[in-house]
Amino acid sequence: MDEQPENEFVTPQVVEPEPEPQAEAQKMVLASQVLPDRLYLLPTEAKPIFPGLLFPVVQAPGAEADVLRLIVEQVPERVVGFVLPKEQTETEGGESLQRQLYRIGTVARVLKMQTSPEGAVQVLLQGLKRFQILKAVQRDNKLMAQVVYLEDVRVEGDDVKALCLAIMNTMRDLIKHNPLFSEEIRMFLTRADWSDAGRLADFAVTMTSSTREELQDVLECLDVKTRLEKVLFLMRKELDINQLKEKITHQIEEKISKQQREFFLREQMKAIKQELGLEKDEKTEELEKYQARLKELVLPDEAKARIEEELDKLKLLPTQSPEFGVSRNYLDWLTGLPWGKYSEDQLDVPAARKVLDRDHYGLDDVKARILEFIGVAKLRGSIEGSILCLIGPPGVGKTSLGRGVAESLGRKFYRFSLGGMRDEAEIKGHRRTYIGALPGKVMQAIKTVGTANPVIMLDEIDKVGASFQGDPASALLEVLDPEQNVAFRDHYLDVPFDLSKVLFIATANVPDTIPGPLLDRMEVIRLSGYITQEKISIAQRHLIPKLLPRNGLTVEQIAFNVPALRSMVNGYAREAGVRALEKSIGGCMRKVAMSRAEGREKRRVLVNPAKVEKLLGKPVFTDDPLMKRVKPGVVMGLAWTPLGGTTLYVEAMAVPSENRAIKLTGQLGEVMVESSHIAYSLVSSSTRRFGIREDFFEKRTIHIHVPAGATKKDGPSAGVTMATALISLALNRKVPPHVAMTGELTLTGRVLPVGGIKEKMIAATRSKVRRVILPHENLKDFEEIPEKVRRGIKPYYVSDYQEVFELVFGGGLR
Repeated sequence: MDEQPENEFVTPQVVEPEPEPQAEAQKMVLASQVLPDRLYLLPTEAKPIFPGLLFPVVQAPGAEADVLRLIVEQVPERVVGFVLPKEQTETEGGESLQRQLYRIGTVARVLKMQTSPEGAVQVLLQGLKRFQILKAVQRDNKLMAQVVYLEDVRVEGDDVKALCLAIMNTMRDLIKHNPLFSEEIRMFLTRADWSDAGRLADFAVTMTSSTREELQDVLECLDVKTRLEKVLFLMRKELDINQLKEKITHQIEEKISKQQREFFLREQMKAIKQELGLEKDEKTEELEKYQARLKELVLPDEAKARIEEELDKLKLLPTQSPEFGVSRNYLDWLTGLPWGKYSEDQLDVPAARKVLDRDHYGLDDVKARILEFIGVAKLRGSIEGSILCLIGPPGVGKTSLGRGVAESLGRKFYRFSLGGMRDEAEIKGHRRTYIGALPGKVMQAIKTVGTANPVIMLDEIDKVGASFQGDPASALLEVLDPEQNVAFRDHYLDVPFDLSKVLFIATANVPDTIPGPLLDRMEVIRLSGYITQEKISIAQRHLIPKLLPRNGLTVEQIAFNVPALRSMVNGYAREAGVRALEKSIGGCMRKVAMSRAEGREKRRVLVNPAKVEKLLGKPVFTDDPLMKRVKPGVVMGLAWTPLGGTTLYVEAMAVPSENRAIKLTGQLGEVMVESSHIAYSLVSSSTRRFGIREDFFEKRTIHIHVPAGATKKDGPSAGVTMATALISLALNRKVPPHVAMTGELTLTGRVLPVGGIKEKMIAATRSKVRRVILPHENLKDFEEIPEKVRRGIKPYYVSDYQEVFELVFGGGLR
């Protein structure tokens, strides 16, 4: 409030109390001779003060403390008014401003006061009577009010007495739940005056935890009966809350007591077992376990010293310490590794051949290379320092070959994939300083198999990634180097472990993405795709017996004849491997199994070519119509892809234009574009030699296209094919049917060797090619191809393009 003149009163913003039903019976008494009609006012922040009660007040140095000292020193009656503020806001300095006051308050007399040296005031007061503010004024930061004192409206009767008894019974019930008030309540009940029901209500309501608004409502109620009813309601509410609180407390205590009881019983049981020698504490048990493991291991000096050092540290650590768990995990890994444990190698070449032939059909050259490897190992007495790398298209059996090698050697086998791995810690482990640190995959594999000389397959080594976290391929250099892996040091274990006895077998689809230093450490064994007859045999020997139980069928319920399998290979599974063939056979079996489950098919089903199309739908692959009707400017070439060999056609067309030009389509790579320009330059500069009109390339755009347009293509091996397509177009002569060619072309007409000859011959066999033109330097590659792949193909070897021209257009092909 703003400061006002001394004798000028202002009406504060106050809240009118709700009118009581007996408001007309309220009797206002003017200021008596004992109580003045003007009072100093003090706000009560938490809850209102009730008449008849003793209460202490502690005020810090400030305006309120000054008011209390002023009352004691200058006011004869030593009384002060307490009133509850309606609203309270905080200023920036933290002091409260009285915005609105309730109209009804309580006057109290100061009984005793003490002042501390700092200026704080401690006062004991007694509530006397209710008052109502008429006018208020603030002077010198002291709030004064003109008041009128209120008397209770008493109503006699049995209902008032019943309310009093109910309140006292409730008070007795509250004593059981809140012993804090027990002594005060007992003293009050012994001195209770049945004629002063209002005082009983005022005393009783102070025992509750009601809100300041609910207590103010009781203070403003002058009708004693109504006040008793309100107080009884608040006390019953308080009793319910106390009962609920005791129920919750009891439930929690029961749970805690049960846990404590179980804890004590476990501790007692542990102590009894220790006395009887039946049980040891956790630390002793762990230490004895590690000591027992140490006796069985053949440890190098450094590893043994590290384990003993860690054991000494573990003895000093309490089991509750986080470091105890870290040290225990480290010892678990160190003592869990198979130090000095080796499985005995079975270097038996005939037995190994039997295992490989049992699980794999074909791949004779690959099997021979593996058996050579085992034979050399038998003569040496060990296979130390050997790392194999199986490179081939998907689905040709690289992973199963690795498992077969492990079985034939009698070693444990472990496989993990490197595809997509970007963190070198996956190989060499994490430092022990990190939470949740673990050794790398290599040491995990060693611990899992339990021997120090297993066969570990590193699958998809060509798909290792690199990121800011490190380069796993570089980390593999130490693992796969026979000179370094004798003392391989994992980041987590930080002790040398001998990996020289481990046989590592890596697999890849292409060698191009394998880093050179890594590829240099491995012996490469290349796997080509399967020809049609091999796929049919694999289906008969392996795929059908494996898929029958998976689909709930038996040989008495379904069978596949050879023409059906051939139609699957040619129409649905032309890839290098046999996964698509396996899916096709499984699709047929699922359809038959569904028919039998529905009761529509009860006889044995013989799958023939017509049945295959009915079960699997229209073929995915069909014979190229260009093979049946060859046109001028169209020539078949042979190409190598990561999925195996394939045939492709080069198409050439002349389009009239103002200038001579060349146009290329078909998603050709940079090397293939260069090959097309070389072929164009060679042919256009040698028109007289090839019998082409000299003006043929003038005012024409030569368009070269290599289908299919959605497939990316690259490589130098299409140079000969492109040159032949251009000459065929210029001479308007067709290339003989069933002829394919491959070879790199130079500007001077030389034909250079290319790679992937075996894969290309497999593709030629699949496409029913009878004559193949190859670079002369690929003669040795062709002769290394198995006879069953070469059968039906006649090779023609060339060193210069003039020889190609003579073969194709001069009648040299027979």
